[in-house]
Amino acid sequence: MVSPLVTAEWLKANLASVRTLDAGYHLTGVDRDPDAEFAAARIPGACRFDINKVADQTNPLPHMIPPATEFAAAVSAMGIGDDDHVVIYDDSTILPATRVWWMFRLFGHERVSVLDGGLAAWRRGGGEMETTPPQTPVQTAASGQFTARPPVGAQVIDMPTIQAMITADSLGQLADARAVGRFAGTAPEPRAGLRSGHIPGARNVPLSSLLADDGSFKPVADIRQAFVDGGIDPDRPVITSCGSGVTACGLALGLALAGNEQVFVYDGSWTEWGASEAPISTGDA
Repeated sequence: MVSPLVTAEWLKANLASVRTLDAGYHLTGVDRDPDAEFAAARIPGACRFDINKVADQTNPLPHMIPPATEFAAAVSAMGIGDDDHVVIYDDSTILPATRVWWMFRLFGHERVSVLDGGLAAWRRGGGEMETTPPQTPVQTAASGQFTARPPVGAQVIDMPTIQAMITADSLGQLADARAVGRFAGTAPEPRAGLRSGHIPGARNVPLSSLLADDGSFKPVADIRQAFVDGGIDPDRPVITSCGSGVTACGLALGLALAGNEQVFVYDGSWTEWGASEAPISTGDA
C-alpha cells in the first residue's frame, strides 16, 4: 500500500517511475489562472488535471464527481493505467490535489499520493521545472488504460442522506473544513448567493489546523489532536464537508494518515446546502 503523501525528495528520486498530475485550482475570487501557471512552469512530465473539467458536466454544482466511465476515459487520456503510481501536486492553500487523490481512490485506484507541501516544497528542494510547452501524453496499449474499480478507502455521501440522518438524530460526526468565520456565519461565503453558517450538528476542523506553516501536513499526532480539538473522534466514522468538496478531501487525507478510512465526503458541501432551504446553524458548534 502506497503512502497518501510523498516528499519532494522522494519524488525527485522516483520521478521517472510515476505519473505526475498538476491539480492547480484556486478559491473563488482569487486572481490566479492555474492553466496559465501550468503552461508556464510545471514539474517535468506532469499532466494537467482540471477538477472543473474532470467532473459531472450535467450537474450545476462545481466540480462534482463524474460518471465512472468519464473519469476512466479522462485519466486514460493522460497516459495513466491501472498499475501506475500517480503523484498529484498543487500550488494552493486549499489543496485541490487532495480532491484528485480522493477521486482516484473513489474509482478504485490505490496507488495514488499527494506531494506533501505541493509545488512550493518541490521548488524549495531544488526540483527542476519544465518551461517548454506542455506535451499531450501518447496513449498506447501498454499505458493509459485506466479501469474504474470499486472504491479503495473512499466514500461519498449526498445531501438527502445527511438530511435523513439529521431527522433521525443519527448524524454521527460531521467535520467542516472551512475557516472559523465561514463556519460560524460571521464571514461571507466567497460564492455569491449562499447563506452563512453550517450544517446543524457539524463541528469545525479547519483544514489549516492540519497544516504546518510551510503548507505540509503536520505529524500524525498533531493531526489527530486537531480533530479532537474540533470535537471529532479521529477513530470513528466521519462525514467531511467544506465549501465545494475540495478541502473536505484534505480532511479525508488527514484522517487516512491517522489510520481512519471510514470517511464520507459530502460532495455538494456548502455550495449545495447553503443555496438550499435546509436548516442551518450559526455560531460555534
